[in-house]
Amino acid sequence: MKKKIIFFGIALLSLLNTGCSKYLSEDPDMRTTLDTPTKIRELLVSAYPRASYVGFTEAASDNAEDKGLEVGETPVNADPWKFNSVNSKDLDSPNYFWNRTYEAIAAANIAIEAYQKLPENLRNDASILGEAYVARAFNHFMLVCLYANMYDPLTATTDPGIPYVTESGRKVVTKYERKTVAYVYDQIEKDLLAGLPLINDAKYTVPKYHFTRAATNAFATRFYLFKQDYAKATEYGVAALGENVVSYLRPLNTDRWKQMEYNVKKQYFCSPDNPSNLLLSEVRSLLGRNQPGYRYGLTTALNAALFYTGNVTGGKWPYMLYGVITNYNHAKWNEHFVYSGLQASYGQAYVTHVALTADELILNRAEAYTYLGKYTEALRDLNQFASTKFYDNSSGVYNPDLHTITEAKVKSFYGTADLKEGIIKTILDFRRREFLFEGLRYFDILRYKIPVGHKTFDNEKEYILTANDPKRLFEMPEEVSLSGIENNPRD
Repeated sequence: MKKKIIFFGIALLSLLNTGCSKYLSEDPDMRTTLDTPTKIRELLVSAYPRASYVGFTEAASDNAEDKGLEVGETPVNADPWKFNSVNSKDLDSPNYFWNRTYEAIAAANIAIEAYQKLPENLRNDASILGEAYVARAFNHFMLVCLYANMYDPLTATTDPGIPYVTESGRKVVTKYERKTVAYVYDQIEKDLLAGLPLINDAKYTVPKYHFTRAATNAFATRFYLFKQDYAKATEYGVAALGENVVSYLRPLNTDRWKQMEYNVKKQYFCSPDNPSNLLLSEVRSLLGRNQPGYRYGLTTALNAALFYTGNVTGGKWPYMLYGVITNYNHAKWNEHFVYSGLQASYGQAYVTHVALTADELILNRAEAYTYLGKYTEALRDLNQFASTKFYDNSSGVYNPDLHTITEAKVKSFYGTADLKEGIIKTILDFRRREFLFEGLRYFDILRYKIPVGHKTFDNEKEYILTANDPKRLFEMPEEVSLSGIENNPRD
């Protein structure tokens, strides 16, 4: 592939609103004050992205329909739904996510460099390197998934990737190459494998906001699944939480969950006390206030198609719908508003982003088992998942005698003699519904090249995303293109 050069202005001033601001207020280059392991560890809170992909990936997926002209449009929702370029730099846009994620990578790189330059007697906490390496890998992974083609062993060595940045960026403008998807995946794997053995959960005050051993293994499971290395995906999938993960799954078919009030459910969804949550991060986002009311989102018809057309278990889905026809939503994103000062009337909106969960882990592992031909293990994992999600409409509880997923049920429900095909369809269906409003459906659309069609409310216009449509990839910010690198094509 012809080499291109990309220019990034990774300015350290972007970290002013993080927990590291005290360093910047004392010195324009914080690296000169990162002279102890404690200070470097504090910097790592900035190695997690302060932005969310949920708004634009959910809008671009088949989880969004047109609610009608009475609901106003906003570019961060309308442009992805229409598969247009998203030129907005506002919160929850692709541009915002790109920029904030590279800032997180910059923080990880600064931490790595600072730790390596400590006097030998102070380099006594290698877990700092472990967290920084894994965070750097995860951030690049999210970028390569959304701004480059999904990993395909037949094309990965030629598909353009995204810049893999391993320097701390002393210059305001630094040159980086956009190499191949294969190269990016190799670098992710290198960082992941270097960091995982160094992770030490005991070092964290609130572990769920950091890469713990469980979270890192869950990330490794997702990474190797996407890379189609299914043996490693199952290996790390077991290492994360063990074979039996039922106690870690969201207990949505329990009386306790059903009786929770809406706002309590939103708080529980993103809480460190929720056993399913393996990695959380605080992100600047308007999801909490805007997502339910976006014009392009969940409609009555789509909700019926997703939850009232039956499923392979024969049980009832537990997902509860809130709001009215123009702002249907599940109880997920809970905004917390941070005022700029004690007397200030303005501030910034945040949500706690749920980045990795046990629920995704078990479905990823089941998918990897399926591709290995280990159908017994895949069905076992699917039944673990189902035991916390479905219930009988009469008794109100999950009944294994009624709801256990079997080979016969899978083949019958999906009308196929191919068990592998049926299990994969089961996983995709479960994942689409479990992670509604969380943006993960679009990653399956990318991996499986699922076509998406969006029709306007009046049926006058239709926007089609075909299996190999270049518009599946989000564009990089305009300034990246202006610097000389070829952006992702739209035609």
